[in-house]
Formats: sequence, C-alpha cells, structure tokens
Amino acid sequence: MGGIDWGDAPTWVAGAFAAAAAYYARGTLRSQQKQIREQREFIAEQSATLALERAELLAQAEERRTAQARRVSMKHSLSWTNDAEGFGGRNDHWKVRVINTSDEPIRDVLVRFGDTYDARDATTAGQRGWGPGRVHLIGPGREFTFRSQRMPEVLLENARPDLYFTDANGVRWQLDAHGELDEGSEAS
Repeated sequence: MGGIDWGDAPTWVAGAFAAAAAYYARGTLRSQQKQIREQREFIAEQSATLALERAELLAQAEERRTAQARRVSMKHSLSWTNDAEGFGGRNDHWKVRVINTSDEPIRDVLVRFGDTYDARDATTAGQRGWGPGRVHLIGPGREFTFRSQRMPEVLLENARPDLYFTDANGVRWQLDAHGELDEGSEAS
C-alpha cells in the first residue's frame, strides 16, 4: 500500500464548485429570509396604520352623523300658574325651551314628561305648534317653548322632560333632562 489517493483534478474542481454553490445558496437563502421578515414587519406596520386611519374615518363619520343633534338644546325649569288675582303660586308645571342652533331644521319635535305625559302646548313668538305639544318643524336658529300639564309637586319631580326630534338626515334622537343624547324614538 502506497500513499493516499487524492483522486483526480476534475473531481477536486467539481467539489470546489459544489462547495462554492452551497455557500452562495446559503447566502441567498438567508437574504430571502431577511427580505421576508422585513416584508412581514412592513405589512404589520401598514396594517396598524390602516387600522388607525379606519378608526379616525369612523370617528369623523360619527361626528358628522351627530353634529346637528348636538346643536339642539333643551333648557327646562319648574314654573307656576298665576292665580285669579295674578299672583304666582307653587310650582305646578314644567316649562321647556327647545333651541335649534344647527344650520338645518329639526322635525317632528315632541317633549314628553315622565313616561306618559306629552307637552300641553308649544309656542314661539305667539305662534302655536301643531297637536298637543308637538311641533312639526323648528328651523335653524329658532326656538319653541313647551309646557307640561299642571301636576302636584310630587309628580313633577318624577316627570322630568325628554325631548324627541328627527334631524335633517332622518335620524330620530332623544335628549333627556340631564343632557344625555341618544339615538332612539319615543313610545307612542
């Protein structure tokens, strides 16, 4: 037995090329993995940005939807009816001012006291509304005054006013005595 047989030159050259090809393939694979990782990070960032933009657009849409309703206010106070001699007595009814400061009219306006009592009447600058305590339309910058029926003091506290109206987009709203605005309609 003689020395070690190292093979022939073409085998060595082929082995060297195979090793170089494996080295470059490994580098290419690592590069592609890095690109995929960067693309995933980019997509995650874009998804987060799109989610924030969508939330902002939804908030703006909600702002536009409620803008007119938030510009309608109700100021209420207890009041009394003068007696035959013209003197005031005890508080015996609610007096409610509905003010539309929006740029559009509100429609089908109703003030309800407690769960049952609709306003007795509604007036503005000497003009009456339609139906007992209902007003068909309150224009921009206008106001109406609604009054409840006369009630005992105990009932007055439990019959706080709620305002119902329809905005220019056809959405029905309820504004309660505490200033809470909700989408909804009154019971018939």
